[in-house]
Amino acid sequence: MFLSCGDALFDMFEKSEGGDPASVALEGRVGGSTLNVALGLSRLGHASAFFSKMSGDLFGRRIRAFMKAEGIDERFLIPTNRATTLAIVSLTPEGTPNYDFYIEGTADRSVEVADVPEHFPDELDAIHISSYSTVSEPTASALLHLIGQESGRRFISYDPNIRASVEPDLDIWRDRVARTLPKATLIKASEEDLQQIYPGRSLDSVLSDWIASGPALAVITRGENGALATTSGGHVVQVPGLPVTVVDTVGAGDTFQAATLARLKEDGNLSRAAVDAMSVGDVEAVIGFAIRAAAITCSRRGADLPRRADLGLGPLAA
Repeated sequence: MFLSCGDALFDMFEKSEGGDPASVALEGRVGGSTLNVALGLSRLGHASAFFSKMSGDLFGRRIRAFMKAEGIDERFLIPTNRATTLAIVSLTPEGTPNYDFYIEGTADRSVEVADVPEHFPDELDAIHISSYSTVSEPTASALLHLIGQESGRRFISYDPNIRASVEPDLDIWRDRVARTLPKATLIKASEEDLQQIYPGRSLDSVLSDWIASGPALAVITRGENGALATTSGGHVVQVPGLPVTVVDTVGAGDTFQAATLARLKEDGNLSRAAVDAMSVGDVEAVIGFAIRAAAITCSRRGADLPRRADLGLGPLAA
């Protein structure tokens, strides 16, 4: 089982531009970086659960219904009267999303250290954390406590997924990355993320420093240019991107993360020792699979992550 922890929100897309300036028509869709990863894993046939505080408001009720419909385990949700986070999404002509967050005091930003379970089921293989919940207190401290508690026993997955519109102080993001790396087994970030927190640095130097800090696998996604990856076993791979007609890129990075975790699990490589033993071909296969999955999401509106059939895969064996 996989456990994703942190962001759960509604992405609100403007349905059309122009018209009456006194009105805005919005189309809402369940989102949040870590919830997207939980969704991606479930759609790829893996047991997937989610840990966060969940509002009892309209949006929170819809998120719970969505999780149930998608087979995401709700047992680790903590009910709260706080409001659900909202993200207003506008798109550039290239389909790249810009986000404005309505986030002060919301449910997924209010998890306390005391809310973290002391014990998890034996079937829990991996824990994933990402994005603004890793820098927004008190949730940030709660998640750091969680992975510190579990890092010796579980595979820890991490995506900084920088959202400067939520936390504009990039030193806070840099500090959190540095504190999380020693506890992580996998770190993945986009090239855009690195341009924000490590301006002027080469991608190779960042990957090298990350591996030296603790992770077994470090990956940088580069959009249409594919991805770079380095392992603690000394492998460095570069996998090209795939041509795709982009509708938007919402959820593409989360798809990449979910697909990476799913492929590692299915290949029997969901542990630090197993990643250390992977060959160059093994790493290329994982990254190539994740790129294929992300390309499908880019061809759709919003975070509509692929199912196994979309990738030409049959059901997992029971």
